[in-house]
Amino acid sequence: MTLSLGLSLTAILALSCLSTSIFKQQYQAVAQPYVQTIKYRNIVIDLGNGLKTNAQLSLPAIGIGPFPGVLLIAGSCAGDKNGTVGFVHKNGPKPLTPYLQIAQYLSERGFATLRYDKRGIGANSTINQNVWGNATINDLIQDSKKALNVLIQQPEVDPKRISIIGHSEGTIIAPRVAIDNSTKVKNIIVMGMVSQNLRDLVDYQYVYLPLEYATQVLDKNHTGLISLPQIAKNPFRYSVLLNLLLPSTVQHTFLRTHDIKVITNALVKDFANNATKAGHISIDKQLRPFLIKTYEKVSALNLSKCNNTAGCPVLIRSEFNLIPTLSIIGNVSKSTGILILNGENDSQTPVQQAFLLQQRLTNVNHPDHTLITYPNLGHLFYPSSQWSTGVGPIEPYVLADIYAWLEAHSGLSHSFYTTAATSNIANMTSLSTNTTSNSSSSSK
Repeated sequence: MTLSLGLSLTAILALSCLSTSIFKQQYQAVAQPYVQTIKYRNIVIDLGNGLKTNAQLSLPAIGIGPFPGVLLIAGSCAGDKNGTVGFVHKNGPKPLTPYLQIAQYLSERGFATLRYDKRGIGANSTINQNVWGNATINDLIQDSKKALNVLIQQPEVDPKRISIIGHSEGTIIAPRVAIDNSTKVKNIIVMGMVSQNLRDLVDYQYVYLPLEYATQVLDKNHTGLISLPQIAKNPFRYSVLLNLLLPSTVQHTFLRTHDIKVITNALVKDFANNATKAGHISIDKQLRPFLIKTYEKVSALNLSKCNNTAGCPVLIRSEFNLIPTLSIIGNVSKSTGILILNGENDSQTPVQQAFLLQQRLTNVNHPDHTLITYPNLGHLFYPSSQWSTGVGPIEPYVLADIYAWLEAHSGLSHSFYTTAATSNIANMTSLSTNTTSNSSSSSK
């Protein structure tokens, strides 16, 4: 889930599709970039109460179907249907669009995929403040159900072979949609799992992770202190901590001017007067209380108006009050296949969230669930450190795992997922890909 922790100095904005580099990489393999392999249809989804949103259906270029259908449910933030990371600039490089990447990969291989803009969100992250600012998690769940029905109604889609892919916040929504539509949803895939209550993850992101980072990375001499000049001189390297220590206005100014004095002055202003040692911050006596106070402000959710792309108080409060997915996953139909994917270096939805879900599914004897974790990959399924999310296209072997599992679970192949994916995983032994499965050995 892409919870924005302030403006990221590494330019990680909201996770919300193909960049030029992805497009070239994808089609160099076939050496026929002019061949159309996908066709598209734009759709308007009626969300009720006069509210509508834009969607797009991706289809194989050849054939009339019916094709197995896939609904993509986005992660948090004010995301568009492509999951655009950042903004689209005229004549600038194309931003990442991971949901479009998934949709194209699957549609080229025989699936019909539907993606849709979140309520109140338009092109290039334009926001209808009244709609987005008042959206709740229940609204987003209901929107996904309406999108599911739209997908099923498409003439090219086989209503008996429907799967849902949820990423990040979408992993909260997808199981609930499947539970309420047990006769319609055949499979669900959750990527970047949120198993516990969102409040626990916010605490992890705002307090635990930055304290661990300060202790393990910045306090090399184990003095309990971190140097202000050290982190000010290399702000991009230490952005994990600076995102929380610096007001967004200071971050904006630095990104515009690249003047490190802006950072130094802000840090000195906030911490120098109480410094245990000149030019240093005490991790225990200064940093810890500061982070806890920041977390408490976020948790209080007292903002009256909101056009924040990261999520507004109404939405976050409703997610804080939601029964954890871990508590309801046992209600997913035993006939619904479940695939869990998580990067082992995911700093936003840590891999332990996926482990907890897999353990619960085993505990309730769910007959068909598979867990794959990926060493070195982060929340975008791109190489990342354990401290921050690397930004780049989804790794090809992750897409291959998604397709192989869906192929076997959608009646496109008589072989089980492991037949197609084991060879792929074997090729990744150098990355130590960890696969845990409690699935039956035959296709459903």
